[in-house]
Amino acid sequence: MSVQGRAVIQNEAGIHCRPSAHIVKSVQGYAGKMRVWNEDGESDLRSMLSLMMMALTCGTEVNVEVSGPDESAQLETVTGLLETIYDFPPQP
Repeated sequence: MSVQGRAVIQNEAGIHCRPSAHIVKSVQGYAGKMRVWNEDGESDLRSMLSLMMMALTCGTEVNVEVSGPDESAQLETVTGLLETIYDFPPQP
């Protein structure tokens, strides 16, 4: 069984290298499966390159699917990570 949700990318620069690295690092210990997709492509959330290749820009809506232990909580975590505003470097 799996749970699905949606996320809208909020980061002004989209999901580029640094946000991708943070997302992948944050979910790497999860034992289940996680994927994100839209009409332009699909990514396993454990693959930084795959996530970056989706070229997710600010305002892009994506579908998220999680299956495995504590999947509802993990779905909330993943959608939160995708909707985070990452500032690199932090702005004053």
